[in-house]
Amino acid sequence: MESLFTDEEIKNNDLAIRQLNKEYSAIHKLDAVDISISAVAAILGGVIDILLVGIPVKTTEGLKAGALSNYVREWFEKQYPKEEMDKLVQSKESKVPYDAQDNRHTTEYVTGLSAYYHRLLSLGHNPLLGFLFGVLDILNGTMTTIDKNGKFVVQVMENYADRTESDIFTAIAKQIIHLKTDINTSMGLPAPLMSLFNLLQFGSIGEEDQTIAEIVQGMYYQGYDFKHFCSMSIPTMIVEVVVRLSYGIKRLKEGHSVKESIPFSLDRETHPKLATMVFIAHSGAAAINAGKVYFTGNPMAINYPQWIMFAKYSYQQLKWCLIKKPELKNDYVCGKINEELGIVYREIDETFQNYARENTVIFEQCS
Repeated sequence: MESLFTDEEIKNNDLAIRQLNKEYSAIHKLDAVDISISAVAAILGGVIDILLVGIPVKTTEGLKAGALSNYVREWFEKQYPKEEMDKLVQSKESKVPYDAQDNRHTTEYVTGLSAYYHRLLSLGHNPLLGFLFGVLDILNGTMTTIDKNGKFVVQVMENYADRTESDIFTAIAKQIIHLKTDINTSMGLPAPLMSLFNLLQFGSIGEEDQTIAEIVQGMYYQGYDFKHFCSMSIPTMIVEVVVRLSYGIKRLKEGHSVKESIPFSLDRETHPKLATMVFIAHSGAAAINAGKVYFTGNPMAINYPQWIMFAKYSYQQLKWCLIKKPELKNDYVCGKINEELGIVYREIDETFQNYARENTVIFEQCS
């Protein structure tokens, strides 16, 4: 191919390809307003986490933290009044086989099983895992646990045989009822997936050289439960909403239609900048939370939902930068080149057609 073109033409071709690459990068490059939106969302989420969520502390009046966290706890108490829950606890509909509070009713010893820790160790009590392991336990008359030493145990609960169900829908209903009765107890439900941290039997953290599992167990004992998880989710959701809403307003002001500006999808072809903006915002909020943990020296300050969102968007951003972006950039450049080639081919076709028509006329005239 190089023999068909001059050095100047080859140089111009290289410059044109570089320009196409720059054009594609410019589509996804954030401007000052985009970065400001992400920064403001991150700071707002971090400030709410520090000032309004706070860190739960056990007091004579129960667990207390920031104003927002206290409000969430009070909301749960109003939704599930103690009197109603006490009556529901006594009914057969709430009894489940995985609710052993100590080893008096177990056939295999579970290290750490007690009134304080049985909801953390039993997977059926987890608000997320419970809808798999808890339902299976109700159907099979078993208790599935991960003990304080990280040992996974599934055992038949012979003393609780009357608490089983044969119908899966009845088992799901019983699972929901049981979780509802436990949500406002003094040692409430653990945060989603929190029970799995019992498997992390490594690390040497703090002055006492504790493992990750021991740190998490201590956090649960101090009040890091499902209700606190819900309160921590609020600043994380605010970060998400502020970025998406501001992005949508900006798109409208840029002249895009309402349909094109609705920021639900993170598809980079539809919304080329939104995913990166959300990633930056959650990265900033996670960094602020890391500072909160560092300066307080308290693992109770960890915003679990925020770090989940940071991990999720970090994976997506890394995948985009290393895999998807190079592929789509190549498709964009090749597409532009093919468009130009199409124009050239059409011009060649038209030239040949005109040439053929002209020669046909001349031939007819001569004949």
